[in-house]
Amino acid sequence: MKEVTIGIDIGGTNSRVGLVDKQGNVLKSESISTSRYIDVEEYIGALDQLITTISGTGSGNFELKGIGIGAPNANYHRGTIENAPNLPWKGIIPFKEIFGKYRNLPIALTNDANAAAIGEKMFGVARNFENFVVLTLGTGLGSGIIINGEVLYGHTGFAGEMGHLTMVPGGRECGCGRQGCLETYVSATGLSRTAIELLAQKNGGSPLRKYRFDELTSKHVSDAAEQGDPIALEAFDKTAEMLAIAIVNTMAFASLEAVVLFGGMAGSGDLLMKPLKKWVDKYVLVFFRNTFKILYSTVKEDHAAILGASALAWKETYK
Repeated sequence: MKEVTIGIDIGGTNSRVGLVDKQGNVLKSESISTSRYIDVEEYIGALDQLITTISGTGSGNFELKGIGIGAPNANYHRGTIENAPNLPWKGIIPFKEIFGKYRNLPIALTNDANAAAIGEKMFGVARNFENFVVLTLGTGLGSGIIINGEVLYGHTGFAGEMGHLTMVPGGRECGCGRQGCLETYVSATGLSRTAIELLAQKNGGSPLRKYRFDELTSKHVSDAAEQGDPIALEAFDKTAEMLAIAIVNTMAFASLEAVVLFGGMAGSGDLLMKPLKKWVDKYVLVFFRNTFKILYSTVKEDHAAILGASALAWKETYK
């Protein structure tokens, strides 16, 4: 009988559920709508039915060892999802407690970026590291920090919100309600905003000028940069500089072995990495120079969230 865990990735629109073995192979996966379930207990009941379906409970093929869940605004300490703006359930949801009514198994819940870090440690490029950070560069910026082999949760359970480090006091408006947060500069959205600002400031021609400001995307900026467009390349350079400052500040207090970049923007390759290394070399403290690596994730993006949640379940099962 094969030992497996369930990894659940809860998103605002859909949730993905995967059956994962110890080697990080996603044996089966399915998804259900998140947004259609206004009642959280009804949603968890639907998840439980899906777990039964994909694990073949009673078939004797798999031994289910635990369940790991990655969700926005999840608190590992409390097993709760707290005031998640993109989920249909408001307030503080005792998610782990409710789920425990359905399954007498180890169940663990954490936020999606922490799950990504655990997945990278168990299945990815960070296997041999005990101190590293995973930065998820998507629409926003998430971060999961591993210190001495353990996720940094802090006193409240919400430690590691690097996307909301204040980089520019009074700067860009952020969805968190504050201004100048890192994710407003270093993210797909942030890259587009930087390109728009440069287009307004400069007079030169650019393929980006054919797009309205409200339709310009990071993909457009990336494509233009690949073609050598100076404005697009400068947008990447400014984005990389802001990310470099955040990284060297993180090194100053945590002295990590590696920074692992994951998500859509990580697919930009040298467009991001080349200026990033330049700015890191400029800003890093001399005694941290050449003591850490900046790496791209080796976990497949389409399975990353499920693998991260599953890795959390394996960790809870054998701790």
